Amino acid sequence: MNKQRAQQIAASPVMSHVTYNEIPVYIQNIDEKNETARIYPLDQPNNEQDVPLSNLVEHLME
Repeated sequence: MNKQRAQQIAASPVMSHVTYNEIPVYIQNIDEKNETARIYPLDQPNNEQDVPLSNLVEHLME
């Protein structure tokens, strides 16, 4: 995922369907310098982790 789109998703009040290793996640914030995102699995809000933006996948809802 590119940095700009990740920032848009993190700032949006609308939940986007984003996955990390095929697991649905919530993007908390973006570290532009390191090109990482602070995320957590939707079903495990206490399991926060920093991951590369390139490993996030947005799934468009039809």
